[in-house]
Amino acid sequence: MAKDTKERILTAALEMFSQKGYDGTNIRELTSSLGLVKSALYRHFGSKEEIWNALLDEMIAYYGARFGSPERLPPVPDSPEELVALTMGLVDFTIHDEKVVMTRKLLTIEQFRDDRARDLATKHFLTGLRDMFTPLFAGMMDKGLLRRDDPGMLAFAYTAPISALIHLCDREPEKTDEAMAQIEAFSHHFLETYKA
Repeated sequence: MAKDTKERILTAALEMFSQKGYDGTNIRELTSSLGLVKSALYRHFGSKEEIWNALLDEMIAYYGARFGSPERLPPVPDSPEELVALTMGLVDFTIHDEKVVMTRKLLTIEQFRDDRARDLATKHFLTGLRDMFTPLFAGMMDKGLLRRDDPGMLAFAYTAPISALIHLCDREPEKTDEAMAQIEAFSHHFLETYKA
């Protein structure tokens, strides 16, 4: 029961922080949304800051287990089509998983207030993607699927536009289908441009 309450608190906090930001969310509203009193919340978390850090820890683990990371890479694709399929699967998860969407919104809001949020935003929106795709491109070069080039620069050139289109989906969800089609078309164009 205590674990369920703790998870409910973190779920509600993610929702509120992603909509109102850290400073715009108060404990009274959070407890009220859960049907709890403050003392019940404080049995699980000592402060709003403790909730914040537990939430970030949970979302790092959640994202890493489902999306992958430079430490947990998918296999190097055996064809350009496999890279497009891998990319579209990752994009679909990123755009449609509600927890990931709320976390991305939270990081976008809080990156200017909180150093940890800033570092996570940089990692998830830029460097982590580059670092994840760099060895994939290097492996595809080794397999003769892509022409020899700097794999880190290719990874940056590949992931930056995709990341920008994912953020478009957050701002304008009605453009999600269009953005997904653009990402797929861009992936094919990129691979055609850099094929061996």
